[in-house]
Amino acid sequence: MAFNPNQSTLAACIEELRELQREMDLDMGKIITSRDPIVEKMAYSKLAVRNVPDGFTKTRLPVFFDKETTLYVSSAAPGAQAPKHSHDEGDGIRVMVSGSIRYGDAELTEGDWMFVPKGVPYEFEVGPRGATMFYCYSCCCA
Repeated sequence: MAFNPNQSTLAACIEELRELQREMDLDMGKIITSRDPIVEKMAYSKLAVRNVPDGFTKTRLPVFFDKETTLYVSSAAPGAQAPKHSHDEGDGIRVMVSGSIRYGDAELTEGDWMFVPKGVPYEFEVGPRGATMFYCYSCCCA
């Protein structure tokens, strides 16, 4: 089978994600991470993408933005702390590229992610190997 990534519209994909959010009973007003039990449970069943080339796996995140975004890559030293803050202009997502951070009781490592809703305060500490993170925010965090 030839790979064709254009089998659905963006609107249809967003509607599927909205339905999954309802089914998973996700509170989109709270921070959600890849380590949350409901997300871990559903990641490889409901969120798995089957339309991928041979040799690939792909999993959707159960979140999305509905406005323009800005993108960032950030590195942090071991033990660095991000003090309590919020992003008041819009939602954001952080994806761990390498290293780790501790958010609450969860350690987020390479490949893990964190959805941060607009205006929700949070803080985290960088792990012993430091961290490199990719950010996408519906605000300007420069």
